Amino acid sequence: MKLPKKDMWFILAAYNEEKSVEKTIKNLQKEGYFNLVVIDDGSHDKTFEKAKKAGAIVLKHRVNLGQGAALRTGTDYALKHGAKYIIHFDSDGQHRVEDISAMITPVLKGKVDITLGSRYLDKSMKTKMPLKRTIYLKGGLIFTRILSGLKLTDTHNGFRAMNRKTAKKLEITQDEMEHASEILELIARRKIKYKEVPVIIKYTEETMKNSMNSFGMAIKIILKTIYYKLFK
Repeated sequence: MKLPKKDMWFILAAYNEEKSVEKTIKNLQKEGYFNLVVIDDGSHDKTFEKAKKAGAIVLKHRVNLGQGAALRTGTDYALKHGAKYIIHFDSDGQHRVEDISAMITPVLKGKVDITLGSRYLDKSMKTKMPLKRTIYLKGGLIFTRILSGLKLTDTHNGFRAMNRKTAKKLEITQDEMEHASEILELIARRKIKYKEVPVIIKYTEETMKNSMNSFGMAIKIILKTIYYKLFK
């Protein structure tokens, strides 16, 4: 199936990603994707300059607000400029360009409104991941299933593809990492048609250093998610 690449907008949240953001942009451009919106979320390095030099549209937060806030800023920008399809794609090189077609095709065919990447759905597509991070993610999976009722295999995967209608419905209010749980809660509440798609996540020493894997952060996400569930 031929992809409508001119209608596909990529949202890349970036915080101190000067080592990877340029390569990530170039990899997307090589495959004909040029609607690339990078949100420099208050970086202290040369993320803004590297992304701009690579040819992306670069928006800047003066201070670090969090990945949720960055995705909201980028999505709002893309919608205002006529995006028909929106893809959340990591700026640090964790997501593979090769998986984009599989992610967007069910949306293009009208089978679902949003696809969610999963590193566990297809066991033949192995993602090498440290044990500590596996434990956190599996715990988050159980927690999310209980709260949202969604039957998922991977709950904190930032690779998503959606149509315009769905992007408008997913009004992200959580600024930090708990936005991932908020998105799933909104999918459940608003009965948005979804599907998980197997993807491979590429972990390096650098991406692991920047990943959310602390016990304190996990507790913070749980508490904020419970509050959102009860009071929003």
